[in-house]
Amino acid sequence: MNKIEALKTVRDGLDVTEDLVRFAREGWKTIGDDDKERLKWVGVFFRRPTPGHFMMRVRMPNGILTSGQLRLLAEITRTSGRDVADITTRQQIQLRWLTIEQVPEVIARLEAAGLSSLQTGMDNIRGIIGCPATGLTSNEIVDTSGIAAEFQGIFLGNKAFTNLPRKFNVTITGCPDNCTTAETQDIAMTPAIGEGDSVGFNLAVGGKQGSGGPTFATSLDVFVRPEEAAEVCAAIALIFRDHGPRESRSKSRLAFLVESWGAEKLRKELEVRLGRPLPPAGRDARRATVTDHVGVFRQRQHGMNYVGLKTPVGRVTSGHLLELARLAETYGRGELRLTPAQNVLIPHVADVRLGALLKEPLLEELPYNPSEIRRGLSACTGTDFCNLALIDTKTRALDLAREFEARIAKTRPLTVRWSGCPAGCGNHHTADVGLQGCKVKVDGKIVDGVHVFVGGRGGQQARAGVRILEDVPCDELPAVLERLHKFFPRAGRAEETVG
Repeated sequence: MNKIEALKTVRDGLDVTEDLVRFAREGWKTIGDDDKERLKWVGVFFRRPTPGHFMMRVRMPNGILTSGQLRLLAEITRTSGRDVADITTRQQIQLRWLTIEQVPEVIARLEAAGLSSLQTGMDNIRGIIGCPATGLTSNEIVDTSGIAAEFQGIFLGNKAFTNLPRKFNVTITGCPDNCTTAETQDIAMTPAIGEGDSVGFNLAVGGKQGSGGPTFATSLDVFVRPEEAAEVCAAIALIFRDHGPRESRSKSRLAFLVESWGAEKLRKELEVRLGRPLPPAGRDARRATVTDHVGVFRQRQHGMNYVGLKTPVGRVTSGHLLELARLAETYGRGELRLTPAQNVLIPHVADVRLGALLKEPLLEELPYNPSEIRRGLSACTGTDFCNLALIDTKTRALDLAREFEARIAKTRPLTVRWSGCPAGCGNHHTADVGLQGCKVKVDGKIVDGVHVFVGGRGGQQARAGVRILEDVPCDELPAVLERLHKFFPRAGRAEETVG
C-alpha cells in the first residue's frame, strides 16, 4: 500500500476540517506530514518553495463567478496573498501566501460568498470545466452551467467521493469549438445530436496528461441526455472508486482501468450502476475549429456581447481583479467567466456600452486583441509555488513571448503552453508548441531547460504533440522557435469576433 492510500485508511481527508482551528492556534510547524496531505482535501496546500505559507484553490463550475465574489478574492489577494493570485487551466483561482492562522477565516469568508475550496486537491473530483461562454453563444448545443452545478452538488462534501484512487478531472461542455481540452479529461462529455434530433452529449473516459504521458479519452459509445449527465458522471466516479488501481500512484488514473477493462466492460458496468441500458453515441456536434473565446463576440441575447480578455499566463494582482469586477458591474451584469486558457470573459455588454469598455485602461494590460503569440500563451504555476515544478514557467513564458514577438512581427495563430514538469498541468501535449520543463547542464552549470513538443491539438481530431527536441536550455528557445515556427501544424480556430 502506498503512502497516500495508507493515510486514507486512517482517516477520511475531509475530517481534517475538524483540526483547522487547532492548526491555526498551534502553527504550521506542528502539522504532521500526513495532515499536510489531508489539508489538500479542503483545498489548502503547503508549498515547499514558500515555507510557512499555503496556497488555497477556489473552485467555480464553468468558471462562472460574480463581481462580488471576485472582489472578495481580490481583497484576500491584497491583504494576505502578497498581491499575487493565479487563474488556472481548470477555471479556478489560486490564492497565494496564506498562513495557516488565516485559513479558517478565509474558508468562512469563501463559504459566506458561495465559494468553496473543498476537494480541489488530492484524490477527489477536481473543478468541473466547461465552456466559459455557456448560455451566451448562438452555436452552443447545450447550456451546461446548471449541469456542472448539479454534479458538484452531488459530490462536494460527500465522503462517498473522497477516496478515489487518484485525482479525477471532468469536463461537460456544449461548445462545438473544443475549448475545454476534453480529450485529456477522465470524463469528457461533448456536444452531440441523438435520436430524433435530441441534444445531449457523447461520452468518453480515461483521458489524462501526466502519469506516464498523454492518453486521450476513449469513447464509450454512449449518448447522454442533459438531465442525466450529472448522474452519469457520479456513477463513473464511483466505478473508479471501487475498481480503479491503487497500488502505484503513477498508474492509478482512470485511464489504466479503461486500458485493463476495455470500453465495453466499463460501459456495461455503468449500465448496471444506473439500472438502465444506455443509447449509442449520437452524431458528434463538434466542429473542426478550436476557440479560446478571446476577443469580442456576439451573444445569442439580442444586442449583447461578451468580451474575452487575455490574462498573460494567468498571473493577476488584486488591482486586476478589482478592476475586472468594476468593469463587469459598469458594462455588464456583474458576472465574469474564467476560461481553461487562463483568460477572463465579461459577458452581457450591450452594444451601446461596448466601445467605452474597449477603451478602458485595463484592456491595455489584459487585451481583447493580443498578438497571436501572446494570445495562445499559457503556463502552469512553475517553481514560484509548485512542489513538483522543475523550472520557472510564468516569467520565462512572458520573456519568450516578448522575444518571439520582436523576432517575428506576425504569425499565424499559435498556442505555446508551458508545463513545469511531466504532470502536464499546462496542457503542453495539445499545443502547437508544448514546452515541458527539465534541468539541463550547460558548461558545468544546471540551468532551466525544456523538452519541445510540436503539432499537438485538441478537439474532434485530437493528437498529441511530438517531442522533437530534448534538453533545450530556456535561454536558447527564441532562436530555436524562430527556426521552427513556420513548420508548426495548425488547428483551425473559430472566428466569431465582431467590431
